[in-house]
Amino acid sequence: MKNLQIRIPMYLLGLFILTIGIAISVKSDLGVSPLSSVPYTMTCVWGIEMGKATIIFHCVLVLLQLLLLGKKFNPANFFQILAGIIFGYFTTFCNYLVSFIPTPDSMIWKMILMLISTILVAIGIFFYIPANVMPLAGEGIVEAISIVTKLKFSNVKIILDSVMVLISGITCFAALHTFESVGIGTLIAALLVGAELGYITKLFGKWRNELLQITNSIK
Repeated sequence: MKNLQIRIPMYLLGLFILTIGIAISVKSDLGVSPLSSVPYTMTCVWGIEMGKATIIFHCVLVLLQLLLLGKKFNPANFFQILAGIIFGYFTTFCNYLVSFIPTPDSMIWKMILMLISTILVAIGIFFYIPANVMPLAGEGIVEAISIVTKLKFSNVKIILDSVMVLISGITCFAALHTFESVGIGTLIAALLVGAELGYITKLFGKWRNELLQITNSIK
């Protein structure tokens, strides 16, 4: 892999911005993105610190990839655990940072925080995925299921996101009698992040690709 001196910092920057976006979505109290809904549910129900819950969740996803793919599993995918650990520590740190933001006491303030979070998530993805260093386990499990089922990656992504949201909602409701980790913010993230990412890529994709020395735009 060429140009690592650019790719690795861009990858880490993207992950960090993505994590800030997730932390702000938690602060908004309107629900988090599908991928973060399971770790946040673990935090809400069992009291596991969200960064640690994120690491555990990513380790489980890598194990599931191994079970699904068997001999087809690429040992390099174990590095997804390292990516999950970095993501988990970023989560802990970013949740600490946003703790200084006043707790929103009105729907308008909550919506503002949620909109800010979607923009940050989109910016994070804009940097993190094209750097092409190591995908998070959430993407790895989608790819594994796609290989096994022969379904399109995008279709598997939609199905898996829906399943994670459903599991999170049911778990929270059963344990806490509330949908804590799933809310209108989850829907907002699903609707806006892709559109925001497309707009950001249109504006700055050429500049990013020149830095990475790639010829095609990666969304």
